[in-house]
Amino acid sequence: MAIEKLSLDEAFATIDGYWQPKIAADVNDAQVKLAKFKGAFDWHHHEAEDELFLVIAGQMRMGLRDSEGERFTDLDAGEMIMVPHGVEHRPEALSEECHVLMVEPNSTLNTGNVTNDRTVTDLERL
Repeated sequence: MAIEKLSLDEAFATIDGYWQPKIAADVNDAQVKLAKFKGAFDWHHHEAEDELFLVIAGQMRMGLRDSEGERFTDLDAGEMIMVPHGVEHRPEALSEECHVLMVEPNSTLNTGNVTNDRTVTDLERL
């Protein structure tokens, strides 16, 4: 197995679309994914998968919704948030474009319990 480094700047430069995660690496039963965010995503949750979001460039907001209502956490480059499974959430780019690294189980569907035109079932590898 060849072990190679990956430049995040170069990897993000190859991503054309928004909200379409690409696989950067496999780590045991998890994957490291890169995506560009623009605007707001859809509210959704994951039944069994936790998700970690690390902002590489730009700013984002993570909306969280439960029986107590909605709350929002803003993140800058270099900050991260972990969303436990079962928690309804909605990421949103606050800057024109936001570059995000995600770590999640390889079974994670980007739209979770929602299927729509943003659902990506066959992720490309970088």
